[in-house]
Amino acid sequence: MPFADLYHNLVSQFEETTLLEWFGTLTGFLCVYLAAKQHILNWPISILSVVAYILLFYQNKLYGDSVLQLYFLVTAIYGWYYWLKRKEQDEKPVVRFSSQAMVITITVTMLLAVLIGYFLYKFTDSDVPYIDGTCTAISFIGQLLMTRKVLQNWLLWMLVDIAYIPLYIYKGLSLTAILYAAFTIIALIGYRDWRRSWKTNN
Repeated sequence: MPFADLYHNLVSQFEETTLLEWFGTLTGFLCVYLAAKQHILNWPISILSVVAYILLFYQNKLYGDSVLQLYFLVTAIYGWYYWLKRKEQDEKPVVRFSSQAMVITITVTMLLAVLIGYFLYKFTDSDVPYIDGTCTAISFIGQLLMTRKVLQNWLLWMLVDIAYIPLYIYKGLSLTAILYAAFTIIALIGYRDWRRSWKTNN
């Protein structure tokens, strides 16, 4: 696609951005920023964002992402409870997976990506089943690691956030694509800050 056509396409997408996408984007940005800062309010704000994106992704036939938001909703409630059990946020220290644990995590993620992608290909009208499935699988595992304060969750988020950017542009969700570009930067900052916290406690 020529640059001029791409530019006009992006401008057109912004002009058609719905209030639902604006709401999901702003609350999504805020909750990830707060997560990087290990602030417990990231969880209730995350709940608001995922409810918006459940509807938005379903409307755009991103079924894997839509179901993923339901999972995010459950883990947000769990994460809120898990972090709230301690009176002080720092009482729940950041932990770091061993190399062996990360190999297992990556293997499980790849298998999950294939399964979800095949399901979307076989049983839905998705036009991006395997891409949607792969991003969904990585996000699924990344969110699980975040609730347990595993340092490497941010590495998974950096990877999937970069992958989501062209996908959302393709689906006409340019504002969300920009949000995920910001998420990539926040994930890098989150990894740096959590790594510093882990080193302090080890």
